[in-house]
Amino acid sequence: MKNLARKALKKNMNKLVAANIKMNILTLAERERYFASLKEEFRKRKVENVEIVLCPPFVHVESFKKNIKMKNFFVGVQNIFQEEKGPFTGEVSAPMAKSAGADYVILGHSDRRKYFHDTDEQINRKIILALKSGLTPIVCIGENAGEKKSGKGEEAVFRQLKGCFKNINSVQMEKIIVCYEPVWAISTNNPDHLPTSNEIMTAKLLMKKFIVDNFGAKLVEKVRIIYGGSVSSANVEESCVDSAMDGALVGKESLAPFQFAKIAEAIGKN
Repeated sequence: MKNLARKALKKNMNKLVAANIKMNILTLAERERYFASLKEEFRKRKVENVEIVLCPPFVHVESFKKNIKMKNFFVGVQNIFQEEKGPFTGEVSAPMAKSAGADYVILGHSDRRKYFHDTDEQINRKIILALKSGLTPIVCIGENAGEKKSGKGEEAVFRQLKGCFKNINSVQMEKIIVCYEPVWAISTNNPDHLPTSNEIMTAKLLMKKFIVDNFGAKLVEKVRIIYGGSVSSANVEESCVDSAMDGALVGKESLAPFQFAKIAEAIGKN
């Protein structure tokens, strides 16, 4: 069953593995150690057919761009503001991120929704500005514990998809990465279990249905759908490979280059 599903959902495009480093790497010395370890771990492993996206805190973006010069490695940011410029103290805009060397941006992450109350409308505006500036959005979509428990998880996913991709056309949609991030499964929520490969695959099919219904059948095989939610080297086979996802958004394990490289290698082999 799993092998048939993988074959049916496989696409002729590179997988994508993104590192959401969050508010970590606190010092320059720590950053240098991270660079050295990351380069060493990826040199030791054969990681093919995978785009690696490193999303450090914004203060490190330029340094990551200059120091991580390996094939298929890119740099991203963890968020942007919903305006291009202006009197918005402490914020970073899409043009700023692009100018600093970013190629990707994570939008709608559960941390942003929880702590900063990002709405689907705001995320939609950020997506449009990201695309305008030449950034590839990685847009997180997923239900929380209450929605899952009440049986409204599917409804929540569709609501977020509809809100986040409002006024997006098919040309724009093709450039977007969709990340299924079940909020109840992320490590900071201390989940008592993780979604099964069948649950994750079901979510992917729901997202593909949304794409078909709103953008047409031709586009559905061009949009990459990845998984994010306590991804580790121990569960990557079930969460990302058996579920036929197009890659992963990795949180805590991206801080350990040894584990992160193992995840990328596993995804690249399938």
